[in-house]
Amino acid sequence: MMNMLEEAIIYATVLHQGRVRKFSGIPYILHPMEVAQILSTMTSDQEIITAGILHDVVEDTDGTLAEIEKRFGKRVAFLVSSESEPEYPEEDKRATWQRRKEESLQVLRGSTDIGVKMLWLADKLANIRSLAGEYSAHGEEIWQKLHQSDPAMQLWYYRSIADIVELSLNKTGAFKEMIKHINFIWPGTFDSEKARFKKYREVSVDGCKLLGRGAKGEVYRYDDELVIKIYNENNTYRDVEREIALSRKAFILGVPTAISFGIVSVGERYGAMFELVDSQTISHFIAKAPGQVDAYAKIMSDVAHSIHDIEASEEDGFPEVYDRLRGYINSGIAYEDEALAEKCLKLVDALPDKEHLVHGDFHTNNVFLQQSEPLLIDMDRISRGHPISEIADLYYFYVVLGEENPSTVEKFMGFSYETAQRFFRTFLINYLGTEDESRLEEVTEKASLLCCCRMIRKLRTKGTLTEENRQTMRRYIEKVSALADRLDTLAF
Repeated sequence: MMNMLEEAIIYATVLHQGRVRKFSGIPYILHPMEVAQILSTMTSDQEIITAGILHDVVEDTDGTLAEIEKRFGKRVAFLVSSESEPEYPEEDKRATWQRRKEESLQVLRGSTDIGVKMLWLADKLANIRSLAGEYSAHGEEIWQKLHQSDPAMQLWYYRSIADIVELSLNKTGAFKEMIKHINFIWPGTFDSEKARFKKYREVSVDGCKLLGRGAKGEVYRYDDELVIKIYNENNTYRDVEREIALSRKAFILGVPTAISFGIVSVGERYGAMFELVDSQTISHFIAKAPGQVDAYAKIMSDVAHSIHDIEASEEDGFPEVYDRLRGYINSGIAYEDEALAEKCLKLVDALPDKEHLVHGDFHTNNVFLQQSEPLLIDMDRISRGHPISEIADLYYFYVVLGEENPSTVEKFMGFSYETAQRFFRTFLINYLGTEDESRLEEVTEKASLLCCCRMIRKLRTKGTLTEENRQTMRRYIEKVSALADRLDTLAF
């Protein structure tokens, strides 16, 4: 009786019969056999290796997932499906290349099955081996033979895959070989150390106190001297390294930031350690003594001024915050009302200040007090631009997020929505240096326009909207429309 691997080899050979490889002209079946061989260097799991033999059956032959599931089981079919790109039969493959790759990468990013990551790595290593051989022989002319002729886009694709699988598979020979081939075709893409053995320090946060949550992950108290930020699953080591680099640049310019001294792994996620001795977030202190919220709002205002007073040039390496603001508009309201989106973009583009720093994720979960001295973390969004962007972020976190459901703010910040609203108002009074209601209302309206655009984008990312979501979106669109008609500038 045949075992699973033997049956898969026969099945794949029959279905791939007559097909040949693009560059070499050799029988196509040798590619899935090569993938299976690569997988065998990483695992002895027969289901994963079987999926390697079958990984192109659905995409390139008449075989179906249903038939694979019937013959080889649900997990093999699941693994094969993770490597099967979406089809757009009515469109040219060159035109849909990037869309297909982006959608497939989302599957890889969202997977927690190590078999999926192994399968992707093995397939792409087999492909880039062939690509590197052709590149060695023929140079740049090889790109014209591919559905994607732009080498920069090919680099984006292979680099993205390496980034995603790195934490799980960086100790495998397959990963190191893939890095070498990428660096051969696109020199300098990865630090050469990536192609050598590297083991991240593995830590656990079991039993550690959660200090706060943010868009990028959670922060835990690791011990008396250290806190650890654990990044969400879709963050790669490149994202962590980028944030650490930005933190160091900001520190040199005078931003009171905690510097990470190393990347660690926490299960299947990356973490960054910070030395924050005997410290707590300002959210913690407000939750403990909400009656003192005005004092903590004053501290936050002083920290904001210390950041916004720092000048930074383009050469310092910080991006413009306006790219993020344009993203809120282009990925949200532009789909609902193009003319209104154009008005909002003109207001953003007209903002004058591009030389001062803004934190980009400024709230009380990201500011620690250590011996009464404030220290910032979460520096991945630090950028250059007008402080209205920072005011808008604060208004979003402390007011707008709670308008539909106050518990959203309460869960995020750890204190009541009423306290959060008071915090924002007191912060703004201190930041602007005035209690004049017309002045406070003027700045709040400008922040509100950006916040509403952000909320519209957030609602659109939900995918299929409920009727309640649609009603909420309409309210925000109406508010943006009224503000865009009334405001002639977002500066203050």
